[in-house]
Amino acid sequence: MRNVILFIAMSLDGYIADSEGKVGWLGGQGDAGETMDTYSEFVTHVDTVIMGWNTYYQIITELSPKEWVYSELTSYVITHRSCSSTERIQFTNENPCSLIRELKKGDGKAIWICGGADIVRQLMAEDLIDIYDISIIPMLLGKGIRLFGGSGREIPLRLVKSLSYDGITDLIYEHRDFRE
Repeated sequence: MRNVILFIAMSLDGYIADSEGKVGWLGGQGDAGETMDTYSEFVTHVDTVIMGWNTYYQIITELSPKEWVYSELTSYVITHRSCSSTERIQFTNENPCSLIRELKKGDGKAIWICGGADIVRQLMAEDLIDIYDISIIPMLLGKGIRLFGGSGREIPLRLVKSLSYDGITDLIYEHRDFRE
């Protein structure tokens, strides 16, 4: 069965965007020579990406307005807006949990949860995230859009890998059973 991976960056105090929904603060502390491209390795194991409208809109208007950065992946944008789907970008108002359950039944590589926080919370509430791959950015935002908040349940995890570079710490956890 396909794994569902949350691959995302957050500030040290737990925000994925600032109070205006922006991510311009993403980056390391600027130590020359300490950069690392963890995304390129990660994306080789993925063929599907899930995101909400705000994440999609930020990509097409700010982060990569000239080209769709996930052209090699099948993208699902969860939205209530009426948009025309393409071969690679599917707009849907389906419940994220139902969509994930359906996608997990099919063949393919891992499913990447790219954003946003509301989708993550819904998937966490139903225990549908298998791997949490989180980059902690050396920034305290103080306010903004929280990644984790109010799931109302405990989710046991096992640290499988950690990596530090340029002030960023990547933490990779997998879901574990309470009995372990």
